[in-house]
Amino acid sequence: MSRLLTICVAFVMGATFSQPLRAHEVLPTIGQLSTSEGTLTLNLRLNAEALIAGIDLDGLSDTNTSDKSDTYDELRMLEPGVLSDRIRQDWPQISQGLAVLADGTPVSLTLREIEVAEVGNVELARPSRVILTGLMPAATQIVQLVWPEGHGTLALRQVGVENGFTGYLEGGETSTDIRVTGGDAQSGWQAFVSYIPVGFDHILPKGLDHILFVLGLFFLSPALRPLLWQVSAFTLAHTVTLALGALGWVNVPASIVEPLIAASIAYVAIENIFATNLHRWRPVVVFAFGLLHGLGFASVLQQFGLPQGQLIPALLGFNIGVELGQLTVIALAFLAVGAWFRHKSWYRPGIAIPASAVIACVGLYWAVERTFL
Repeated sequence: MSRLLTICVAFVMGATFSQPLRAHEVLPTIGQLSTSEGTLTLNLRLNAEALIAGIDLDGLSDTNTSDKSDTYDELRMLEPGVLSDRIRQDWPQISQGLAVLADGTPVSLTLREIEVAEVGNVELARPSRVILTGLMPAATQIVQLVWPEGHGTLALRQVGVENGFTGYLEGGETSTDIRVTGGDAQSGWQAFVSYIPVGFDHILPKGLDHILFVLGLFFLSPALRPLLWQVSAFTLAHTVTLALGALGWVNVPASIVEPLIAASIAYVAIENIFATNLHRWRPVVVFAFGLLHGLGFASVLQQFGLPQGQLIPALLGFNIGVELGQLTVIALAFLAVGAWFRHKSWYRPGIAIPASAVIACVGLYWAVERTFL
């Protein structure tokens, strides 16, 4: 009876606290920089509604955590023509701090084109595209891009030249020198190192669903061996599908992957409630779920893109970043409860079961939401 009561209480808690966790994930801005016959073109795919609303995207993983999220939600429901007019009207404010330097001299940028997608699922971000152009001196050798504070992550690529620049900027940062003739592509080591934080960031702080899954593995048993078996199976599986998905060899729609990821969270958490030890089939099930999570990681990596000349180093760096994020989650959970209470007689009924029940409820809520919304 006490176990049933715990589950019921947790269901209410999960249904209540999962409401703010709906999918308002912040997407990076994708930029393409090109120069041709004295004309510089900057093509940006960005989250215009968030910028119009004045949301600070630096370090933000979910727009629901902003006090301006209501304005953001209203903007996402605007028809394309209306939002396009709003972008043009607010562009001086949005673009404040955005600059391109040609051999150290600012280039005057003009907003040439705006593309806004049709209103779709308002629970998901709607990327818009803006195209900026500017004239630069014919003898320009080096350009730099200054990315404004509050605009979040920019994945910048130089196109139209061989071995063009590829890099990431956070709000307030300035790119390194970019030669207009190309040749600034990352080395294998640079690509490897630069993609580690991208992978880590997708776990902490942005990967709440993956965090809950890893915590579900953690709460099965306080013993180290069951955790190692599960984490090993999960890591091996998501490494396989991450590589296949990121390279474009496997493509499963997010409408299928995301509900199944949510269901996997619920499954491991529910099993924690009724199982006290690592069953023979649990690593196999975790491996299968790891395949799904790998496809989720791959979709994120596809948003950022992979440098064409350094696919493998970038992929390895991203995967290591993911692993470091998962290990950090486990370490924090261990320091918070495992190190102090795992040998107490009340650890399982007092901590592991209630925590697993809440995780299960959130997973079930997401599974329903992602399936029907």
